[in-house]
Amino acid sequence: MKNIVLIGFMGVGKGSVAREIIKHSDYIALDTDDLIESMENRKVKTIFEARGEAYFRKLEKKVSHWLQKSVQDTLISTGGGFYKQKNLKKIGTIVLLDSPFDAIIKRIKEHPNAAKKIKKRPLLKDLKKARELYDTRRPEYLKVADIIVDVTNKSAQECAKEVLKKVKRL
Repeated sequence: MKNIVLIGFMGVGKGSVAREIIKHSDYIALDTDDLIESMENRKVKTIFEARGEAYFRKLEKKVSHWLQKSVQDTLISTGGGFYKQKNLKKIGTIVLLDSPFDAIIKRIKEHPNAAKKIKKRPLLKDLKKARELYDTRRPEYLKVADIIVDVTNKSAQECAKEVLKKVKRL
């Protein structure tokens, strides 16, 4: 068993799928945004507002190095931009949770806690810019992924089972 690293656009369901994976496996889970919030003792949104995106990306780099050196047999959910870490492949098997932009936005808006989900994602404030970001990132996600799981119109449980099945095949 080695690390599984979930990547994908914000709101695609990395956290939900991670929670399902740990129910059906021996993995424990970490979330890179949670680690950063613990390091800084403040929310991602507040970090972005106070220090900007460049500072946040430096924190991601610090977390990526710690993960590579210190973490094994763990499921790691990442923030939407974490895939850019140069040592990503050294951390574990990269699993892209993939979905079209409109399906991601629909999923977020239909969530019972939609307002909170949108509020905690500073890069979703402007949907036009968010779509441009998605269009830029998606080909890059595809390039770094070892495994791709289409999550469109699937439950978190279905996606989790698919991830585990595909990881076992490697």
